[in-house]
Amino acid sequence: MSVTDDKTTPASFSAGAARRAIELARQTLQIEADAILALKNRLGDDASEPLAQAVHLLLQCNGRAVVSGIGKSGHIGRKIAATLASTGTPSLFMHPAEAAHGDLGMVTPNDVFIAISNSGETGELMAIMPIVKRMGAVIIAMTGNDNSSLARMANVHLNVGVDKEACTLNLAPTASTTATLAMGDALAVSLLDARGFLEEDFARSHPGGALGRRLLTHVRDVMRSGDAIPAVSPDVSLSQALMEITRKGMAMTAVVDADFRPIGVFTDGDLRRLLERGQDFSQFRIAEIMHANPRTVNQDQLAVDAVQLMEEFRINQLLVTDAQGVLTGALHIHDLTRAKVI
Repeated sequence: MSVTDDKTTPASFSAGAARRAIELARQTLQIEADAILALKNRLGDDASEPLAQAVHLLLQCNGRAVVSGIGKSGHIGRKIAATLASTGTPSLFMHPAEAAHGDLGMVTPNDVFIAISNSGETGELMAIMPIVKRMGAVIIAMTGNDNSSLARMANVHLNVGVDKEACTLNLAPTASTTATLAMGDALAVSLLDARGFLEEDFARSHPGGALGRRLLTHVRDVMRSGDAIPAVSPDVSLSQALMEITRKGMAMTAVVDADFRPIGVFTDGDLRRLLERGQDFSQFRIAEIMHANPRTVNQDQLAVDAVQLMEEFRINQLLVTDAQGVLTGALHIHDLTRAKVI
């Protein structure tokens, strides 16, 4: 179906209107990009600058970062609070109207209160700021006006003012909210680095995501253990080994010594290769036809390490051992897939 055939497209949306829409989109992106670049040039270079002071205050904070704003500033504030929380700075969002009706009880003298208002005069926010200040919380303001009431009340003021909004009426918060969000990201990233926050720390706050699974899942978490481990002694016959392979359903069996240390492995692939040779191996001991020195992975290694070993050696199973080399588990590539490690 062509654009003109689409019933959801107004008939009046002409080629000229489409060109204007695209041009306005370009202008919007340019205005917002310029607004962010203006913030970059406003940051300064030393410890006396507002951003450096804000980072210092948040690093010294023994409580939480409490972010507050209303309207579009509130939406941006929620995202800033979420970004801070996921990058090592305990934080929460507090709606100023709800704060005036009891939620201020969540604020403590140990907190840093980040107040967001483009004008710096928002009524709902200004109504609670004197109380926040009396509580003893440190205040970081993010406004577009250095001379606003909120900016003057704050311990640190981050100026996120813009020359104009991207809105053609210069009314709807567009460039100003983009600039505020970018400043919040800059603050969060600066704090992340100053705290020495690592990939592993990020994973701990994102256990449900792909990164969390990769960095928090260990081999012991996904391996098959106990009676589920396919294992035989070296003196059993091939037929006995095949029965163990069938029972455990891993398409292989470990061959272990008297101390349950793996000395070999025999797989379905090994069996196929034997059959292709046309000999009768039914009476052979498994020790005579196994692969000696099998690939193993330690149970305390990350599951992604097991994936790398499987990919490197083009195998689908791994034997799992402890620090003493004793067989403690077995791992199939399907186990890793089910755990969403791969």
